[in-house]
Amino acid sequence: MRWLAILTLAVLAGLGLIWISQRRLIYFPTQAVPDAAAVLPGAEEVKYPTEDGLSLAAWFVPAEGKGNGGTVVVFNGNAGNRADRIPLAEALAGRGYAVLLVDYRGYGGNPGKPSESGLATDARAAVAYLRARSDVDPNRLAYFGESLGAAVALGLAEEQPPAALVLRSPFTSLPDIASIHYPFLPASLLLWDRYLNLETIRNIDVPAMIVAGSADSIVPVEQSRELFESARGLKRLLIIDGADHNDFALAAGAQLVDEVVAFLDDVLVPGDE
Repeated sequence: MRWLAILTLAVLAGLGLIWISQRRLIYFPTQAVPDAAAVLPGAEEVKYPTEDGLSLAAWFVPAEGKGNGGTVVVFNGNAGNRADRIPLAEALAGRGYAVLLVDYRGYGGNPGKPSESGLATDARAAVAYLRARSDVDPNRLAYFGESLGAAVALGLAEEQPPAALVLRSPFTSLPDIASIHYPFLPASLLLWDRYLNLETIRNIDVPAMIVAGSADSIVPVEQSRELFESARGLKRLLIIDGADHNDFALAAGAQLVDEVVAFLDDVLVPGDE
């Protein structure tokens, strides 16, 4: 009985430690960000306020040439910062789309600590900034969310529908992902941040494209397919064969860029003329 009591206390202590530090297992920001001019010629260093008093840094990348009037705001996944999304921004700008590379609170030198509600606030601030720019058409805004950022984009789309929504490697919910990677933990009871994407996407009716890798070891492709099946209205599915979660093919590969640009060209340009 004594050993059982000790074991029980140890398990409870371990669960308590995980519960307290759980966001360190979800969010993996990096802070160092180079000067935009040094790594992304033509990009603007911009800042905008959040409704809870933070000032967030981001990069605005104008479209090359004349452009087509569309703007894509990129909501990052749970790791790194905006500098890791340079290839995607370059590819989209080269195809006529302006791009806003955001960083959440706690990422890329920004103040604050990340949380589900905090990232939702940051997303609202990013779009408010874009809508205030004279060179951005608010009717041709697209949200591009990758992994955790897909959840951020979905949450914002429910509040402020965009003209187009692109979700790369989206999961059905954070408890669903946690149960895969931490099967020994009661994730549904422990998690503060939940990102209930499957519920959210059923409330959204905007043109949506879902991109996933067939070999994704972080977000099972079946979860992305389930979101696609639940999406309403015009939708498109792209499965990149053999691609894992962090492969370049899913970050800014030629197939991804070609298919995403074709989708955006279809739903942003002709439909709004």
